[in-house]
Amino acid sequence: MNNKINWEIPGYNLTFWTEKKYDACIIIPVINEGNRIINLLKKMNDRDIHKIADIIIVDGGSTDGSLDIEKLRMLNVSGLLLKTGAGKLSAQLRCGYSFVLDKDYKNIITIDGNNKDDPVAIPQFIDALGNGYDFVQASRFISGGVAINTPKSRDFAIKWIHAPLLSIASGFRWTDTTQGFRAYSSKLLLDDRISPFRDIFVTYELLAYLSYISPKLGFRCIEVPTSRIYPEGDIPTKISSFKGNLSVFFILIKACTGRYNP
Repeated sequence: MNNKINWEIPGYNLTFWTEKKYDACIIIPVINEGNRIINLLKKMNDRDIHKIADIIIVDGGSTDGSLDIEKLRMLNVSGLLLKTGAGKLSAQLRCGYSFVLDKDYKNIITIDGNNKDDPVAIPQFIDALGNGYDFVQASRFISGGVAINTPKSRDFAIKWIHAPLLSIASGFRWTDTTQGFRAYSSKLLLDDRISPFRDIFVTYELLAYLSYISPKLGFRCIEVPTSRIYPEGDIPTKISSFKGNLSVFFILIKACTGRYNP
């Protein structure tokens, strides 16, 4: 049972919207990604992703001019949302998820806008959802996955702290739990036992929480192999080296101990 009247959604503006064409959609949260978001959209366009899913960008307030509407239309983007309310990544995701659920999308895929993930795996995500899975997680660490230039500290933290703790707490063996490249069924996001539309989800809380709560409630989960490639030199990330990683750790502990449960 779902009660949308209690949803807590940050303010946002619908900058442009074409129409709903498919049951699947791809939500891309961005903020000041520059050429990275354009290069990602070009990859998706080259792979005809727009012929199997609608592409929707959720902007957290970019000021770099990277989201020119005409360019986005040329790259077959279906819609652009601009978050005006408070919050960061989880707030953007709440805007995007609420919008697409109101449009009656059934299969919701999320991919980061920084061009580190290869969108070639998107059809696999859609197939898995079509085969009855409710949560599809990208993983660079399972057989067939590719991890290039992952910072050593992040590689260690994922393999030996983040994924093991979430695996123990959730009862499902995860290998790549900080990944934003994932997919959900509408059934999962609409379940009141999960209630993702709450103001406590501001930064990275929603990612850890959904990885914890979904298996606990019996939703079918699966990981699929993907490629995640960090460029050489400066690492495009919104997580600062010490303070940001410490925040992610505390979020992990809260998720694993049920602090975000409704």
